[in-house]
Amino acid sequence: MKLTFFTAALLVAANAFAQAPNGQAIYDKSCASCHQQPGADSRAPNRDGLRQFSPESILTALTTGNMFRQGYDLSDVEKKTIAEFLAGRPVGSAAPIAESARCTTPAPPMSDPTKGASWNGWGGTVANTRYVPADKGGITAPLVPRLKVKWAFGLPGVTSARAQPVVVSGRVFISSESGDVFALSAKSGCIYWSFHALSGIRTAVSVGQYKTAAGANAWGIYFADGAANAYGVDATTGKQIWTRRIDEHPGARATGSPTYYNGRVYVPLAGLNEEGQGSRLTYECCTFRGSVTALDAATGAQIWKTYTITEEPKKRGITKEGVQTWGPSGGGIWAAPTIDARRRVLYVSTGNGYSDPPQPTTDAVIAMDLDKGTIKWINQPGVREVWMMGCQAKNTTENPRCPAEQGPDHDFSASPMLAKKSNGQDILIIQSKSGMAYAFDPDKGGEKVWEYRTSGGSGLGGQWGGSVDNKLAYFGVNGTLSQTPGGMRAVNIDTGKEVWSKAPEPKLCGNGRGCSAAQGAALTAVPGIVFSGSGDGGLRAYASDDGTLIWSFDTNKEFTTVNGVKANGAAMDGPGAAVSDGMLFINSGYGGLVGRPGNVLLAFGVE
Repeated sequence: MKLTFFTAALLVAANAFAQAPNGQAIYDKSCASCHQQPGADSRAPNRDGLRQFSPESILTALTTGNMFRQGYDLSDVEKKTIAEFLAGRPVGSAAPIAESARCTTPAPPMSDPTKGASWNGWGGTVANTRYVPADKGGITAPLVPRLKVKWAFGLPGVTSARAQPVVVSGRVFISSESGDVFALSAKSGCIYWSFHALSGIRTAVSVGQYKTAAGANAWGIYFADGAANAYGVDATTGKQIWTRRIDEHPGARATGSPTYYNGRVYVPLAGLNEEGQGSRLTYECCTFRGSVTALDAATGAQIWKTYTITEEPKKRGITKEGVQTWGPSGGGIWAAPTIDARRRVLYVSTGNGYSDPPQPTTDAVIAMDLDKGTIKWINQPGVREVWMMGCQAKNTTENPRCPAEQGPDHDFSASPMLAKKSNGQDILIIQSKSGMAYAFDPDKGGEKVWEYRTSGGSGLGGQWGGSVDNKLAYFGVNGTLSQTPGGMRAVNIDTGKEVWSKAPEPKLCGNGRGCSAAQGAALTAVPGIVFSGSGDGGLRAYASDDGTLIWSFDTNKEFTTVNGVKANGAAMDGPGAAVSDGMLFINSGYGGLVGRPGNVLLAFGVE
């Protein structure tokens, strides 16, 4: 029988449909043993519990979250299928919002976040110092003991609150692993608008001005998602301006927040999904390279893109299973870029290599030309490490998929902080997962000024950022895998000499699974105080001059939320506090490979 083109197309479509993954079958094979009838001491939710999650958060859990190992052998299509099956709705569809949660009065006009009270982007300003002076923050040491929760907002359908809150023009912009971005009233927490992305989001938004198609000035917010898509969204209306796929590599993920500056958006990428493929025998490890991409804020058009691994991956050995291996690779950027406007330079920090040969640009601080993206200097203060999850300490040539020598996984996961010494000269300060903090001279090609050991370090859990005021640099201690996680340190900016050191406080969460005293969350400083969120669920305020504990708040509880979403606090990791106009905003809940699950945004004010 002669097939017409139309008949042949129908047969191809029918065959593809027949071969499409079945959500029930995937669940029965890969999930039911834990989730169908979980025991009393199990942390696995049952089917009804899973239905409360968004498909994006389930997909995130299977690809880069606490269900990574369970999703290891599933294809990307199968992961998407099971996520949609369990959630009961497609990826990319937003959950409904209760009308009672919406604001009934218009939002105030947008204004320039560089003027007046604001916390913009990951680090408050493009310098990423995470310090808020009194005239912008409105909170100083005498007021801190009077902080009380004013309202709580529940992030729907997620078990982690990983994004840094941003506060501009009376609005709090908060993104979520559900794929949602909410614009909330800073005073009441009601919703002005929401936007739903194509994938889960863990980056902060960055607010900046753009030109509309009609040539008018408007304000936009810029962020990126877990599928390496970047977005421009109008800050007033919540309408999409543009979206762009930044990298086609299947392992590419946006963990570091974009930084807006002067009409451009600088988007960093990490290879989070490839870094865990070390024991997957069929995987051609590895080809991802970290990068920064500069985009036009009005159109999303690419201006330049620079890879942190300057050499393209080449074929290496063949494994005993007959699988081709590649290298070099890695150098993902976990954190937001820092802008040095005076020198026209952008600074980023990088993570480990994924496959041999080792490179001088991994676990390093890199300076790039702000206009062209060319690399101006590199400082790699530690070892040239290659690390891949699932690999042994030593690996022979029979296993070229893994590095010959497995590194300690001592990434830089924090943004470089551009601060000033007592003489007015600039200095770059950053802390590593190794437990080392470093200072570099931007006027001398990144020459190291000082180093200071904050702790023994840990390969598990990030060191997400210190804070710098006009005298001291402050560091939290993560040390998840150490015998003594947690603690706080302060050093002189000029010399790196220790000024004070504090042991961790008694844990607020007891001795249950996932409870930790680790203080890897990003710090935030105001005059006289440095705030630290801890893995034990505690938000603490330390006196900046001597480290005395001034105030603390236990977030390990369920909160009544302004949007009616059931929400609780738990481990605090990743993002820190945002302070603006007399209020403090912080996320609580960090379920994943480390931490304990939660999903609440808390707003504190002075009483």
